Formats: sequence, C-alpha cells, structure tokens
Amino acid sequence: MAKTTAAVPALEVRRIIRAPRQRVFDAWTQPAQLKAWHAPGPLTVSLAEIDLRPGGAYRIHMRAPDGTEHRVTGVYREVDPPSRVVYTWGWEGDHVVKDSVVTVEFHDRGDTTGDATEVVLTHAGIFDDTERANHAKGWTAILDKFEALYPGGAA
Repeated sequence: MAKTTAAVPALEVRRIIRAPRQRVFDAWTQPAQLKAWHAPGPLTVSLAEIDLRPGGAYRIHMRAPDGTEHRVTGVYREVDPPSRVVYTWGWEGDHVVKDSVVTVEFHDRGDTTGDATEVVLTHAGIFDDTERANHAKGWTAILDKFEALYPGGAA
C-alpha cells in the first residue's frame, strides 16, 4: 500500500530590496525597524515585541485608521542571521489562521549596481483558500512598504 502525504498549502512572495543582506535581516528582526513597515496598506504597527532566538516569542499589533487592532503572535523556530528566520504565525481573536508557519530567506543579490537582497517569504499552513489569498495580498502590501524604505539602494 502506497503512503500519500497531503501537501501543506503555502504562498510565496519575493522581493528585491536595495540594501545589504544584514541590514535587511535587521530590519525584519529588530522591533524599532519593523514598526516602520510591517503592516499592509494604511495600517500601522502599534506594538512590536521580539525575542529573537529559537523558542523566543514575538508579538505584532497592527492598527487600522479606525483604531481597530489586528494582533499576531508566534514563536521563532529557527534563527540563522542574516540568512533565514522561521516562525509560527497566528492571529489573536476569532481569526481563522491560528497555527501557520512563516519562513523568510534573505539571499545576497548584490552586483555592480550595488547591494541588494532578495527576500523570499513562504507562509505555509493556511488551509482556507480565501485566507491564503488574503494573506498573499497582505504580505505583498507589507513588502511594498518594506521595499519603499530602500529606494534606489540606500547604503
């Protein structure tokens, strides 16, 4: 009898950031920097707490213009500076996505035009198609803000 394994649904978003890999990694993992960009569209980050180590927790609160808070928490599974972070992702409250996993890889893509880092974000474990599509839109908007911090390649 053959053993079958169901694939875990995942989304992937990629972006080139015109900055050195360590700087991009730091912006992703340091609360003060993360607050500048880690919320989609008109939302802002009202709270960012990070204990950057395997087993360490994080908490991010995103505030909508009307004051509504969207709160996500998780635990770091892997921290490999400046190459990769893996962490669980779950929304507080009655949100459907409670136990998913985010992997962010940082690849050096520098060339003669300057420093650049490719960010490859994979979000796995979102089993609802609508929620997966919503998260893809959210991550794309978040990475739009992130990329805007480094126009033309800040050093």
